[in-house]
Amino acid sequence: MPAIAYGYSEWQAPAALRGAVACLWAQSGPDGKPRDILVLPDGCTDLIWEEGRGAYLAGPDTGPAPHTMPGGAAIVGVRFRPGAGGPVLGVPLSELRDQRVDLAELLPGAALELSGAIPPELAVARTLGIAGALVVAADLDPAVAEAASLLGDPRACAQDAAAVTGVSPRQLRRRFHSAVGYGPKTLQRVLRFRRFVSRIDVRDPSDLATLAVDAGYADQAHLTRECVEFSGLTPLALMRERASD
Repeated sequence: MPAIAYGYSEWQAPAALRGAVACLWAQSGPDGKPRDILVLPDGCTDLIWEEGRGAYLAGPDTGPAPHTMPGGAAIVGVRFRPGAGGPVLGVPLSELRDQRVDLAELLPGAALELSGAIPPELAVARTLGIAGALVVAADLDPAVAEAASLLGDPRACAQDAAAVTGVSPRQLRRRFHSAVGYGPKTLQRVLRFRRFVSRIDVRDPSDLATLAVDAGYADQAHLTRECVEFSGLTPLALMRERASD
């Protein structure tokens, strides 16, 4: 991971970790007053180090998660793919759903290495090293990984995922709650919402009705209901919020 610069940046994980790690990321704000940011559901779980605070885990969200970023503080994260968080951390991920949990509660030794007082450059190396060791030791669930990948297709549904993996819908749902943090249908909805977010982040000039259909929604009203649930904002309000960020 390169040096931390102002703003938000993402990088690919080392090749050996990419099956479980979606990306590495870092964020740094200007000195001065704290800054409020809105974290949106993405189906992932993050191992995060924050300057002055230390390390914590951000479980899979099912709604907006406001976060106050201290002025001038650096934040480093490793984002685990949907389905990887539970096996990597060794806990049923449903226990971390919509939670922010100090790393010391699950991995006290690793938490000691990621004190909030260490320099950001050292935190980068240690966070990646700890995440890499956890991934190597993890026993990922191939059925969950395959189903989660399939649900990234706007044409797929939870029933399709169960059929393709050869796992009963009930068993797949149980395994999803452990590995992903919630069931296949919820992940499908979250990934569909993220497709909409990705389009507005690149300033797609299409009208909302077209954006809704392209993302996989039945219509604009469907998009509005889901957007309010996952972000707390209407689509237009979310577009303005993301543009200002």
